[in-house]
Amino acid sequence: MQAKDFDEALDWANSTRFALTGAVFSKNPAHLDRAVQQFRVGNLYLNRACVGALVKVQPFGGFKMSGGGTKAGGPDYLLHFMDPRCVTKP
Repeated sequence: MQAKDFDEALDWANSTRFALTGAVFSKNPAHLDRAVQQFRVGNLYLNRACVGALVKVQPFGGFKMSGGGTKAGGPDYLLHFMDPRCVTKP
């Protein structure tokens, strides 16, 4: 597929059912800034390969059909495995 411009490419990328990882390669700083603001993925890579999050450096996870948004290794990762409870006593 060849998009006619950056807007169309971003629309196509955001229209998928998945949102785990995305990458943008551009020499235009405005395109990179827009990707940071508008590209809806769990992990966004700018001007680099889009595989291989660095362990203990980059939390990894996505949303839509790519997961519940919890980032493996991120600050809320352990909460993903817990069942919240509330106990009330008089």
